[in-house]
Amino acid sequence: MSTRRGLAALAAAASITLLLGACSSGGADAASGGSDSVDAATATSLADFGSLADLEAAAKAEGQLNVIALPRDWANYGAVLDAFAAKYPEITINEASPDASSAEEIQAAETNAGLDTAPDVFDLGLTVALENTDKFAPYKVEQWDSIPEALKEESGLFTGDYGGYMSIGYDSSKFDAPEELSDLLDDDYKGSVAINGDPTQAGAAFAAVGLATVQNGGDLDDFGPGIEFFKELNAAGNMLKLDVTSATVASGETPVVFDWDYLNVTHAADNPDWKVKILPGTGYAGYYNQAVNADAPNPAAARLWQEFLYSDEAQNLWLAGGARPVLADAMEEAGTIDADLFEALPEAPSEVVVPTSDQSATAGELLGAEWAAAVG
Repeated sequence: MSTRRGLAALAAAASITLLLGACSSGGADAASGGSDSVDAATATSLADFGSLADLEAAAKAEGQLNVIALPRDWANYGAVLDAFAAKYPEITINEASPDASSAEEIQAAETNAGLDTAPDVFDLGLTVALENTDKFAPYKVEQWDSIPEALKEESGLFTGDYGGYMSIGYDSSKFDAPEELSDLLDDDYKGSVAINGDPTQAGAAFAAVGLATVQNGGDLDDFGPGIEFFKELNAAGNMLKLDVTSATVASGETPVVFDWDYLNVTHAADNPDWKVKILPGTGYAGYYNQAVNADAPNPAAARLWQEFLYSDEAQNLWLAGGARPVLADAMEEAGTIDADLFEALPEAPSEVVVPTSDQSATAGELLGAEWAAAVG
């Protein structure tokens, strides 16, 4: 695997992480799906339904799929949602709170527990996934064996799906490319640098602090150096406290952004001067994870959605969005990956880190205690 494509580096960096971690009448009535012997809510694999056709029949009988926190401009999610809708027009997709954080997904599940408005599925950063395994129903998709061991929870509670590297996006008409993290402390960046969310709740923002930690000589056992960097950035008057969206990038409100490389790349569609830089030195990698809500009101549709997300079609749609699909290696071997898009991915750092579950928990506690005071 080339460093440009970088899936092997991501998987290797993540391996220790997962090894150490680890009321609607429509939903209820359709739980038995296309067969009286099948309970969709307890199905742990396609075999429990009998076949994909049986699962499809059960999901169509439910007729609904509730998703949450899936911005259409995030990793090409709009195309993924539309492709599922085109394939299964009998299933209405209800898209709730597209800009919600991973933590807010879990909160929505708790608030709507037992209602037909509860999310059926989750898309989560690793830290939030590790903290909420009791909310998930184990399910192993048909492609389970082709997913790298490092990127899946062994019982199927959650599974990595697409990922990338923390990067810095910037408006090249206003700024030169930062050569190192400390450049962002310069006066040239006054009131210009944003992160994507709150690091106590959002995976991308958490990763920004992680990147700042390892880029400042620290390690993932202690996010202190990363918090200190953003404290300095804020004290210098360079930190923007705005939620980053395509609109804020297009308007120039957030001209410098810490975010995953595949998310930063998409902003070039709205701003032709937008460039993306993966800083030299140690890189910070991460995958977002899919999970089924244990209390999903539409349990068959939830599992059909999982099967679709790990199909060649959806995996290539992640790639079209600039993300690294979890099945890239298997698809390359099978000849089913879009080779041009795969080769065009930005060059990955040679050294990559991903926090273990213990490191993530410790970092989360430290951020909860110190972040608000550090950035005001």
